Amino acid sequence: MIESLLIANRGEIARRIIRTAKRLGIRAIAVYSEADAGMPFVVEADEAVCVGPANPAQSYRNTEAILAAAKSTGAQAIHPGYGFLSENADFARTVEENGLIWVGPSADAITAMGDKINARNLMAAAGVPVAPGTQDPAATVEAALEAAGTIGFPVMVKAAAGGGGMGMAVANDEAGLRTEYDKVRGFAERMFGDGSVLIERYFPRVRHVEVQILGLADGRVVALSERECSVQRRNQKLVEEAPSPAVSPELRARFLAAAVKAGEAVGYRNAGTVECLLDPATGEFFFLEMNTRLQVEHPITELIHGLDLVEEQLRIASGEAPTFDPDALTTTGHAIELRINAEDPKRFLPGPGKVTTWVEPSGDGVRVDSGYAADTTVTPFYDSLMAKLIVHGTDRADAIAKARAAVAGFEIVGPKSNLPFFAELLENDEFLGGDYDTGIVSRMR
Repeated sequence: MIESLLIANRGEIARRIIRTAKRLGIRAIAVYSEADAGMPFVVEADEAVCVGPANPAQSYRNTEAILAAAKSTGAQAIHPGYGFLSENADFARTVEENGLIWVGPSADAITAMGDKINARNLMAAAGVPVAPGTQDPAATVEAALEAAGTIGFPVMVKAAAGGGGMGMAVANDEAGLRTEYDKVRGFAERMFGDGSVLIERYFPRVRHVEVQILGLADGRVVALSERECSVQRRNQKLVEEAPSPAVSPELRARFLAAAVKAGEAVGYRNAGTVECLLDPATGEFFFLEMNTRLQVEHPITELIHGLDLVEEQLRIASGEAPTFDPDALTTTGHAIELRINAEDPKRFLPGPGKVTTWVEPSGDGVRVDSGYAADTTVTPFYDSLMAKLIVHGTDRADAIAKARAAVAGFEIVGPKSNLPFFAELLENDEFLGGDYDTGIVSRMR
């Protein structure tokens, strides 16, 4: 087993990884920016190294500074968490070239799944369902219009190199496509350095369902269970639950089989997620993308399976067998995760600030993975996620009841928070009935 681990991340996911590392007797090493000095994850690490100023490009994405920190502290391995460098194939390759263990999939797998068009084509060849769309980038708006003519409006215009719901727009007609194509292409060039655009069928009513996979050290790919991620704002997730209330046993079997095919197609190792769109009217699902890292929402999978996915990641990276029997996986109860963000609960605009009061809920089946505490500051330099409130109940109704009580008991004063939105959602008839889709938040607003 790895003996020393550098966490190339910050906030709640850094604390989450540190917690498992310490439980396993692994020396946990944090890196931090000048803006994060004194944050809980820095204090809780066995050792911490400042890697630069607040700007992520000069700190958390500064590959040279992070590698130097790993060498100076004697780290054996690097865990990238999510975001920042977690899906950077060049960094993964450089880590291994420097004799360190990369706690994640191979650089080749990251590259293969990093481009949405290439990933679509690979999945189609492997027998994984994909939505009607372009097999090559739409190099011009005329090519996009031609593709849309074949696919049929409305269409989704996507940045091929994007991720996390960024670089996406819906076009309902030719005029809309001309406008959105230029916007998405420009955004993709600025954000990802790659202006390639994918045109795909848009489903007006769709659910976002994903499957957690683990590529084990012995070469097998195991699909754990599905997660429902349809409560979103601006194509970015706010709430996840497992199992999905929309997935029957028969549909679940198809989801898991497709996810295993997806992982096997790229020789996947470590933790990853196969994301799909589900048409609730027909029961058809289509590959969306594969996230080649640990997901923000991994705790709900942990709770229904009784696993520690960070431990499984570390065991795989160390060449060890998993803690569970892949042929005898079981699930228990229902879990829900709420992303507590520093943003207003109506328009979801960022609202950073100093935390003057931070009181976390507790109790049976309640877990809080937080990045902040009283007397810390949510700065504008990073993602607005402050904490994840996760509940586990005997069934969905029990989990919702626990979530209501936990939201009421979570007190944050200083920065804005979306806690009032969750209080509203947990009383919403559409959500309570389980028959919702990705448009639920816009209908609430």
